[in-house]
Amino acid sequence: MADGTKAVVDTSAADAATDEAALAAAIDELAGSEDATGSAPADARGGATAAAAPGRTDAEEDTDEDRDGDGDDEPATGPDRESAVSEETSEITAPLSVQEIRAELAAGSPRKKATPEPARPARRPTDPQPTVDPRDTATLPRTLPAPQRRSGDMIGHRYRLEECISQTETFSSWRAVDEKLRRAVGVHLMASGHQRARKVLAAAKSAALLGDPRFVQVLDAVHEGELVYIVREWLPHSSDLAKLLVNGPMEPHEAYQMVRQVADAVAAAHQRGQAHLRLTPRCVLRTDSGQYRINGIAVDAALRGLPAEDAEDAQRADTRAIGALLFAALTHRWPYPEDRYDLQGLPKGLQNAAPDQVRAGVHKGLSELAARALFDQPPHHAKPITTPEELVRAIAQLPRIRQPEPELPDFPTPPRHNTHALPTAPNPTRVADTTVAPLPASSRPASSRRTKRRLRRVVKATAWTIALGAIGVASWQFVDGLRHTPPAVTPPLPSATSTAPSPQASTHNPVPIAIKDAQSYNPLGDGAEGKETLANAIDGKPDTQWTTQWYEDQFSPSLYKAGTGLLLDLGSPQAVSSVNVQFAGNHTAELRVPNASAAANPKGAPLNDFTVVGKKSGGTADFTLDNPVTTRYLLIWLTSLPKDSDGKFRGHVAEVKAFG
Repeated sequence: MADGTKAVVDTSAADAATDEAALAAAIDELAGSEDATGSAPADARGGATAAAAPGRTDAEEDTDEDRDGDGDDEPATGPDRESAVSEETSEITAPLSVQEIRAELAAGSPRKKATPEPARPARRPTDPQPTVDPRDTATLPRTLPAPQRRSGDMIGHRYRLEECISQTETFSSWRAVDEKLRRAVGVHLMASGHQRARKVLAAAKSAALLGDPRFVQVLDAVHEGELVYIVREWLPHSSDLAKLLVNGPMEPHEAYQMVRQVADAVAAAHQRGQAHLRLTPRCVLRTDSGQYRINGIAVDAALRGLPAEDAEDAQRADTRAIGALLFAALTHRWPYPEDRYDLQGLPKGLQNAAPDQVRAGVHKGLSELAARALFDQPPHHAKPITTPEELVRAIAQLPRIRQPEPELPDFPTPPRHNTHALPTAPNPTRVADTTVAPLPASSRPASSRRTKRRLRRVVKATAWTIALGAIGVASWQFVDGLRHTPPAVTPPLPSATSTAPSPQASTHNPVPIAIKDAQSYNPLGDGAEGKETLANAIDGKPDTQWTTQWYEDQFSPSLYKAGTGLLLDLGSPQAVSSVNVQFAGNHTAELRVPNASAAANPKGAPLNDFTVVGKKSGGTADFTLDNPVTTRYLLIWLTSLPKDSDGKFRGHVAEVKAFG
């Protein structure tokens, strides 16, 4: 580089006007040199510059060669000299980069095309402030090992590693401590020479700009030497969805809250041009307050090398992932053949089955929602949901799902003193309660003790007054009764025939009652069960059966659907004294009768409108009522089904008979 050019660069910091004039002169001279070299033949360097691509200057070729370390050692002259001026001025004043100078030349003066000759492949433009490596990422290794670090190592002179959370071939994840702010953080480590490093940094920076509190925040993204590290927020008192599903499926209300919050957050991110692309049960965290937060937006996909998708495919991928989360929350099964996240996968025959077909008792509305979001062709010809915004609208249209009543802990019931009982002695002795220790005298206020003593005195006086009054009244009635009692008359001894009750008077002969119709009662399901075989339950043939639909799991009172039933119509109100039910296999069933509110339309009435009059288990159920019940309808409510040979649970009712 000539001395005159260096002088221009050195004086730019002192005189801004001189610097701008020098920069303008450099741009003009560079543009003129491009016009001259664009039509010239190969120069003395052996045709290296003439072989460049059209529109590419000698300065650019030499700059690339020097950057790669395989250029020559000749001093820069002519156009090379001006390019050097531009680059050094950019480093000092930072008004324009080399690429920006090229854009200015392209916009300000037309270029002449060079003579087409075999050209070597043009390199991509370099980043003025490269984040990883200015070279083409295609030349970087694909499987560069993750940097080896240990607990206690410092990253960036600020973050101290404490515990390795996960380790893969390409990156590792740690729980660390920010020594500057004294808080826990999460850190991802990756080798800067890895092919994914540049994309990981770009994804982390875009995620940091999202600024949505429903996502775990990215705090820092740094390239330092041979290391690239991403720092994120750490939530110590939270549990991911995989841990929440360890003990079984979620309640309908909790599953609704999860899918609603996740769908709202993902839809908002897509409106700002962000996509998660790897939404799994490990990424959804629930805090102590019940709020759900999403971890790893864009970063998790970049760390694992998932390809970037266009906007439409990204929306479908995230919507399908939310549907999979809801499916797992409702069924405790992963909706794919593989076992993932401590969840068992589905068999091949259930790949497109809705959640309520996989597990009994699943909320119908949530089941349909999960199937529409997960499958491209949902069951029952339902319309698929393809975007998070459509999913948010579909969730808003669901009927209200009530939160279950909290279960109160069992507290020991304190003994109650019956103050109205008659005393058994003139001075009754008070028995101390050994189960509940009395408070020390010093811990009770004096006024409270005085009030209690007065209350006890009043209670005792009242009890004595009532007792004396009761004794006086009883004595007066007894004496009055003796005065007016007529003489006793000895009745004749009864005969032996009159004392022994006749068999006809003591034995009730049951009378069969004809059952006119049998219907499926399934208030919590998606339709009637076993329509084709309903008549088999009342045809008088024990070898025929009414069979319910199959279930993967047994009925349970804790689930949304606790059973299914068979509704019998007697044609008119009848006095029913007993009902006999024959099953194929061991069942648990309840005999219920509708109350006044359900008598008009028992099939459409809720289960709470039926009164339980008996409960039996086994292969045969004989319901014998203490007092006959007058009703037109009888409900056989099945709460436990046997497991068939194929491993599925089904109900089998062979015959039902009613007696009056």
